[in-house]
Amino acid sequence: MKNKFSARLNDLLTLHSISKRAFANKIGVSAMSVSDWANGKVQPTAENIYLTAEYFEVSADFLLGLEDETGAKVSKPI
Repeated sequence: MKNKFSARLNDLLTLHSISKRAFANKIGVSAMSVSDWANGKVQPTAENIYLTAEYFEVSADFLLGLEDETGAKVSKPI
């Protein structure tokens, strides 16, 4: 399974012109944690997915690759 969270996080950081360190400070986690998420080394906790979604004003489903940019559900092959 591809890590959609890391790809979406990197896209949002770029779009909002915020560094990993600055974002980490805003949501109260270590810069290393954000770096690990962005590189796909570690998956964030549910709480950190929530904080990320709140900060960037997107849905958790979008961050996880279950929705596209319009909010439409992404169909998964069975």
